[in-house]
Amino acid sequence: MSEQQDEDKEPKNHETLRALAYFSQIGITLAATILTGVLLGKFLDDLLGTTPWLLLVFSLLGVGAAIKSLFNTPKDKK
Repeated sequence: MSEQQDEDKEPKNHETLRALAYFSQIGITLAATILTGVLLGKFLDDLLGTTPWLLLVFSLLGVGAAIKSLFNTPKDKK
């Protein structure tokens, strides 16, 4: 009887780990796209001397890319 219970628990553990991996992927993707936009904007501001403008523009572009990737993530699962 305990073998049957172990077999029943195993798929639930796989589902839990799969869900955890899915949500951590979403979090890392959001953070990476926003951070990339901020760092690129900061670098270009320092290079061109346009101090807050490119940082703001690329930060907003990073947020937009994060939102776009958030909506595209379920399509990638298929």
